[in-house]
Formats: sequence, C-alpha cells, structure tokens
Amino acid sequence: MLRRAWKPIVGTTVLVGAPSYVYYRYYMKPTRETFIIPVKAVGPDGKRQVVTQTLPLLTKDEVDARLREHASSHSVMRHGGIVWKSATAYLSSNDPIEDANNSLLIERDASDTAPPGDYIFFAVMDGHAGPHTSRVLADVLIPTVAMELALRINDPKTGLSDVGLVQKAKSLLWRPSSTPYDSNPANVARAIEAAFTKLDEQIVNAPLEILYNSIDSEALKKKLIPDLSGHPLAASSMRTAMSGSCALLAMLDTSNRNMYVACTGDSRAVAGVYEETEDGKGVWRVEVLTEDQTGRNPNELKRLQSEHPADEADVVVRNGRILGGLEPSRAFGDARYKWPRKVQEVLNKAFMEPKGEAMRPPPPALKTPPYVIATPVVTHRPLSFLPLPDSATAKPKSALRFLVLATDGLWDELSNEEVVALVGGHLSGLRGTIPKADLPTLVPTSIGAAGVDGKNKAHQQQQQKQGAWAFEDDNVGAHLIRNALGGGDVMQLRKLASIPAPYSRRFRDDITVTVVWWEDGREAQAERVSIPVAGRAEGQEQAKAKL
Repeated sequence: MLRRAWKPIVGTTVLVGAPSYVYYRYYMKPTRETFIIPVKAVGPDGKRQVVTQTLPLLTKDEVDARLREHASSHSVMRHGGIVWKSATAYLSSNDPIEDANNSLLIERDASDTAPPGDYIFFAVMDGHAGPHTSRVLADVLIPTVAMELALRINDPKTGLSDVGLVQKAKSLLWRPSSTPYDSNPANVARAIEAAFTKLDEQIVNAPLEILYNSIDSEALKKKLIPDLSGHPLAASSMRTAMSGSCALLAMLDTSNRNMYVACTGDSRAVAGVYEETEDGKGVWRVEVLTEDQTGRNPNELKRLQSEHPADEADVVVRNGRILGGLEPSRAFGDARYKWPRKVQEVLNKAFMEPKGEAMRPPPPALKTPPYVIATPVVTHRPLSFLPLPDSATAKPKSALRFLVLATDGLWDELSNEEVVALVGGHLSGLRGTIPKADLPTLVPTSIGAAGVDGKNKAHQQQQQKQGAWAFEDDNVGAHLIRNALGGGDVMQLRKLASIPAPYSRRFRDDITVTVVWWEDGREAQAERVSIPVAGRAEGQEQAKAKL
C-alpha cells in the first residue's frame, strides 16, 4: 500500500516541480544591473537638451578585467647590477583610443669610449581629433630622437645651427675632442628639441610636398589645383597633419647618469624621490618635471602673446584655449593652427573636395599662424644614484626611485601628491583598501618642484576627497587608473568603467600611464629594502619596498 501510494506522489512532484523550474529559469533569472547618466540629445524641436540614458553596469570582475586587459610590465638587468622595471597600462574612453605609448632600450656600442650604459626611452602620446598623429608618433618619435642624437654625437658640428654665433665659434675653435657630445646636458636637450621640431615639420608639410610634386609648371602658371584625392598617401598624410597629439618622452642615459624629460603638450611627468628621515620613517618628495602647456599656463600665455602682433594679445588664448578652441598650446599635427588660411583652402580643394568632403575650417580668429608649436620643454635631472654603491658604502639618503609618465586623463582625476603616494605605497607593499585620510600618514610626501598646473580648476575642485584608495593590482599602472576612477569606491569605479563611447568622454578621458623604477639586482633576488610605513592601522602588514 505504501509503495502504491508513493508513485503518485513522485509523479505529482515531477509535474509540479518542472513548471516551477521553468518559471524560475525564464522569469526569475537575475538581470544585469543598470544605472542612469545624463546625455545631450536633439529634442523634437531640433534643439539639444539633456536626457537620461540607461546603461548596463559592469560587474566588479568585468571592471577588473578591463583595467588589466592592457597592462604590461617589463624588467631588464643592466650594467652594474641595476634592474630597470616599468609598468604600462591604458584604458580607453574614445573609440578608438587616441592615446599611444612606446619604449626602447638602445645599448651603447662596445667601442664607445664612454662608460658602459644605455639609452632607455619611454614615451606616452595623447592624441586629439583622432588617433592618427599619436599612432605615428608611437612608431617614429623615439627613433627620430635617437637618430638626431646619434647624428650629433658622430658629428658635433651638426648641431651648431642651434646655438648662437659666439658659442658656435668657440665650439669650432676649442671643442675638446675628449669630451663626449652627450655628456653635456645642454647638447642633449638641443638634440631632443630639434628632433621634435623636425618631425612635426615633416608631419605638417607632408600634404604640401605631395601637392608641390604633383603640379607641373603649366598648371602652376594657370593656378590649376590638381585632384589629389586618389594619391596613395593623400588620406594618411592629411589625417596625420589635421589630427594632433601631445607627446611626453623620457630618456635615461645611464652611461652619463642623466635623465631628460621632454614635454610637448599637457601630459605630465612626476618623479618620486625617497628621502630618509631621522625618525627612520622616510618621506617621498614629489618632483614635478613638466609644466602643463595650455592657455591656462601663464608662461605659455606670455610666450604666445610675444610671438604674435599686439592686436591679437586678447585672442591668442580665450577661455584657457588656443584661439578659443584647442587646449594644449604645444602639439604635433594640428595643422589648422599652423597652416595659413589660404594654404588650407588650396589643400581642401586638392585633397577633400574631389571626394565630396571638406576639411574642418580654420579657427575664425586665425591671422598669423602658427599658434601651436611642437618644440618641447626639456628638463634635466642627474641620476645621482648611479653607479649603485658597493655594499660597504653608505647608500644615499635621498634618491630618485621612480618616474610616472601619464596623459592628462590621469591628472584630471589625481593630484601629483596622490600619484606619488599611491605609487610609493604600492612599491612599499600596501594592499587592501586604505581610507584616503590615512594614506598621507602611511606614505608621507613632501613638495619639491611643483611645476605649473594648467588643468581646469573647476573640474579638480569637484574631485571626491573622501572615500578610500584600493591597493589590489599587481601592475602599478593599472593601480593608478583604478584609483583615478574611484579606487575603493567600487560603485563609482563600476559606473565610470561601464560608460561606453561616445558618452564616456563627458565623464573621463583616455588614460595611459607608464611607471619606471629601479632595483638593486646584484644578488640572486633583487634586494628588499624595508621602508617603514608610519602609523599603520591594526591588521595592516608592515610594508616592504622592493626597491
């Protein structure tokens, strides 16, 4: 009887259970979280207005994957047992990303009379109005600088056109043959400046050269403009000249123990100098190695006004932008700010009109171009920690330990002091979530060279100073990007990382970060130097720096 009764019960369970499972599977399935952002759209009346847009929210795991997707690191042991390490990461906002980066190590020839060493290059590029210029720079900027420097080292007279007449005469008459050209920081700075300037001239003049080589004397007499839209280099040369890019380059000359940072635009380089203190805690000195070259920089405003007629003094920079449009005052490309108005008209007819297209018109206030230049400001710092001291020799109490190169998307969100503390804490082994108010105690910083901030102050004042920092990424570049977008505020991080192009550009920029640091690798494992972390909270491990 019991057996007979059990069968109907089982059958009933199956019949009832199956529809219940189907209902749960298709009607109670967890849905992706969403959030709302304001966006500008054209309304029914044809006017632009702010509306709301609902977007899917990435999970924390999906955000982690995005932050680490384009993160890479490199390590190489070089002369004297020093290990050079670098970490690069980038996150796009534009589609495609307009940032770019590159690095290169060039070993000195064995026959070189200079001490053993290398040229180590790192560069980040921040493109605008398209990715074309920044991509070209990623391929050719470092080789161009290296070639210019090699040319001058092999024939120092090459660079004499860069100096004054008296200095030129002295160089010809009394130049000591035993002194390497690149041992003089002024020589190297001039070579870098010349390389940047010549490269930009090639970029901006490329369409003009195509035009010049395509016009015969008869057409020139009749002022006939040829159809160059089908030229094999037409599209690439015009795109590279018309879009633009900032460039930030660091060159470490380990033979002559010098570091050079060349800046064209508003990307920024900041160094962290570790200084021992009497209490044994230590402090990171913040050394800003560049100035933001924008219309908000008083030095750039003064330069621009001096390079143009007095009646343009009030228009060369308007609302912090060049001729009211472009933010960086120095950049590669951006030919709209460099070509005369008539030249732009001719190039438009030759390259664009035959395809039914048109160049973006020149800025209305353009009168006496160029208003934008690519000549960089070059900063020099000695690599005073080289060569690494013998174990019996006291280590220096102050030494440059790392360098951060980043496009302005990072500096829009983080201050110099925050970046140095975040990197210093990362190298010191901090992990977990750290309240923002606690980090200055855990990783003290001091102000060295402050640079000139050319960012939008209104935006910086809106930055959230409450909350927490997150120390969870192995790649220090990804670590900085995470904290620029929210850090320990996971919901803020998820939202900012979830916004797709083109909406994302209103909330964040492309971000590219390269961090360079060194370790003593003369032992089997790089020496671990303990850097005390003051006032660590209960449960936090003593931080150790792998420096």
